Amino acid sequence: MGKMEYREEKLAYGMLFPMLAFVILFIVIPVIGTFWISLHRDVTFIPGFKFVGVRNYILVLKKPEFWHSLMVTVAFSLVSVTLETMLGLIFALILNEEIKGRGLLRAIVLIPWAVPTIISARTWELMYNYSYGLFNWIFSQVGLGAINWFGTPISAFFAVVFADVWKTTPFMTLLLLAGLQAIPKDTYEAAIIDGASMFQRFWHITIPLLKPVLIVAVTLRTIDALRVFDIIYVLTGGGPGGATTSISLLAFNYYNLGDYGVGSAISIITFLTVLSFTVVYLKIGRFQEGLK
Repeated sequence: MGKMEYREEKLAYGMLFPMLAFVILFIVIPVIGTFWISLHRDVTFIPGFKFVGVRNYILVLKKPEFWHSLMVTVAFSLVSVTLETMLGLIFALILNEEIKGRGLLRAIVLIPWAVPTIISARTWELMYNYSYGLFNWIFSQVGLGAINWFGTPISAFFAVVFADVWKTTPFMTLLLLAGLQAIPKDTYEAAIIDGASMFQRFWHITIPLLKPVLIVAVTLRTIDALRVFDIIYVLTGGGPGGATTSISLLAFNYYNLGDYGVGSAISIITFLTVLSFTVVYLKIGRFQEGLK
């Protein structure tokens, strides 16, 4: 190895070190610590933890509330990510066109994503209010009755989904817009010359060339959705009757009860679920790349 190559390699490792240190300190060590706690019972800040092996995991897997929260989390992820992807693609296609005020529209679209989740959740909570909320006021003006948005499991679930879609669609829009702008314009021009319709250009040019970005966007968003906590915690607290409790909120509830072993076991299961999903998505992406 020459001196120049050695210096470049040394520089690369030096630039990589801060990121590696960050990952080890704030990801690897906390995960290992959580896993260690999940193998114990009667966990306090006083020495004398009781080692129970995988008993906490067996206990969690036997709990109906765990499977219910897992179903809620998966359903929330599927519905919200699907809606956000569809709306994000529509907005990205609109913002990619040469229209007047496009820069201003892009800035406006990004506002919901820039608002902290707690603030946006509180805002939606006010709009959902049964007595003086915006939505029920609109319904009353058109002669419809007020809706108790958090009164039933279905209405509470979709109330959370709508708030999350409003919050996160700009994220999908931003990623997909970047992908659209990377598509060469001469590809569309050639298709127009060949007589391709707008739908044909969208289906045979836009979607295939946008697929890598779509996979990344959906993967990132689904990972985030599977970890959903704050928006549910603020809007419903997991209610009514635990109907909207996500797996992260369930772990939080056990931590609040002082059952750190079970809470940590749920957290590790959540981590493994998200990790498995990520690996599967990456494998699918590589498989599709290999078919090309």
